[in-house]
Amino acid sequence: MILSLTLLLLCQLVGEILARAFALPVPGPVVGMALLLAVLVLRDRRPGGLPAPLVDGTLERTGKGLLAHLSLLFVPAGAGVIGRLDVLAAHGVALAVALVVSTALALVATVLTFAYVARRTGR
Repeated sequence: MILSLTLLLLCQLVGEILARAFALPVPGPVVGMALLLAVLVLRDRRPGGLPAPLVDGTLERTGKGLLAHLSLLFVPAGAGVIGRLDVLAAHGVALAVALVVSTALALVATVLTFAYVARRTGR
């Protein structure tokens, strides 16, 4: 599990370094996820020579464990909102409108994308 967590954090770190070094318009963790995907693809093509935790399913179990407890990562954000109730009181209506409009736009974009892909694939 330690090796798996190290690989996950290393991919994120390298992604952050690359994003900042090359001024990429993509966040570092997204670049790190792409690097992790590349590592997983290479691992599955040539499984020999890698440490056991990277090929025996430990990496996948570690990822599933992190995803199972993902909601804990929202606790600091919630505490930050409570710490700034003055901003929420001053701009609450504008924040609520922005939240509703952005959610609606995201849903419309998702539906349009799904319909386009369904038409293109003939399903």
